[in-house]
Amino acid sequence: MLGIKSLSESRIVAWKVRNGMNILRICLGIIFIWFGVLKFFPGLSSAEEIAGRTILKLTFGTIKPAVSMPVLAVWECIIGLGLISRAWFRLTLILLYLQMAGTFLPLVFFPHETFNHSLLVPTLLGQYIIKNFVLISGGIVIGATLRGGKLRAFPSGEDKHEIRKMLGQD
Repeated sequence: MLGIKSLSESRIVAWKVRNGMNILRICLGIIFIWFGVLKFFPGLSSAEEIAGRTILKLTFGTIKPAVSMPVLAVWECIIGLGLISRAWFRLTLILLYLQMAGTFLPLVFFPHETFNHSLLVPTLLGQYIIKNFVLISGGIVIGATLRGGKLRAFPSGEDKHEIRKMLGQD
């Protein structure tokens, strides 16, 4: 029975290795396109108001939400299309990292709106922002594939030796 379970688990892991990166890339792309498209239509995006105020504050009042929201919408759609198509992939990831860094600014600029009572109790808006750590992490994992990085289901003995060597365990 153990052999069958191990074989089944091995197949599942192998499937995840073959498909996981593409699934992650496409799902992130869909999220960026979806949230980007919403920003083209005033009043539809849950993040529109806070994003507009954040950009206004970041630019010392020079870029108004009427300008920043369409620009942000295009930016997010470009990220999404780049993730899905892999076109201009390095630039796409740079745009993703910059955009994601900006999403955390409301935590600093507007803490009274993003936290209740303490930094340990985020408001719903704060939670919406904090979940972006997952999007950033996905972008980092995808970025690891830029120069041929791959997931491996079962590293060979040689790979294990190299990993141990890099970690200083050999």
